[in-house]
Amino acid sequence: MIISASPLVDLRGKRGLVVGIANESSIAAGCAKAFRQCGARIAATYLNEKSKDWVLPVADRLDVEWTAPCDVREPGQLEALFEEVRTQWGGLDFLLHSIAFAPKEDLHGRVVDCSAEGFAVAMDVSCHSFIRMAKLAEPLMTDGGTLLCVTFYGSERVVEHYNLMGPVKAALESATRYIAAELGPKGIRAHAISPGPIATRAASGISRFDELLERAAAQAPQGETVDVEDVGALAAFLVSNAAKRITGTVIPVDGGQHVHG
Repeated sequence: MIISASPLVDLRGKRGLVVGIANESSIAAGCAKAFRQCGARIAATYLNEKSKDWVLPVADRLDVEWTAPCDVREPGQLEALFEEVRTQWGGLDFLLHSIAFAPKEDLHGRVVDCSAEGFAVAMDVSCHSFIRMAKLAEPLMTDGGTLLCVTFYGSERVVEHYNLMGPVKAALESATRYIAAELGPKGIRAHAISPGPIATRAASGISRFDELLERAAAQAPQGETVDVEDVGALAAFLVSNAAKRITGTVIPVDGGQHVHG
């Protein structure tokens, strides 16, 4: 029997854009670390000049090749980012979208009380931006590629205090399936990764998040919550050739918490 010397999850030569690193404990940072450990070349974004001071040290430790600003609410900035991808690399093999936002007054209230403006902002940043990125990535993925986004099980059932983000993440998951169907003929795959609760800076915006973590640990068959390294391991597999026949999925990485419904 002949065994190939190449590891199953081998990302050497692949170029990936990571959108959403906030600090070293963020999900995007955990995924970027896994991508690099598997040999991928990485570029990363920062929201604005203020966040740049937090992101660049993480990017340096991960040996990120280049960074660029990306505030999807700023007209033209997303297009400029993908033009930079074209200039720097000439193409793209995978993308991680790990950004979400809702105005605090809408996020902390009941869904039925959210404002039209707040709902629109949450949908634009957390969902429609992934669709926009897919469209911009499409011409750069001439040999196929993978598009990843990050969701949460509050999309499928009511999670106390998750509020407005539940419907928004449900829309994101549906968009992922449609993207997979539409871009599949070009060899472009799409997935939504659904981690269990993780104590990130983004999660701190959710009211009483500590209680959510405690419930997750109690419900998980493995008795533990997950961390960003667990998410990164799944992300690295999904963008590798080992997952080339998998697309259009919502994949939980939550220690089995989802089995309790």
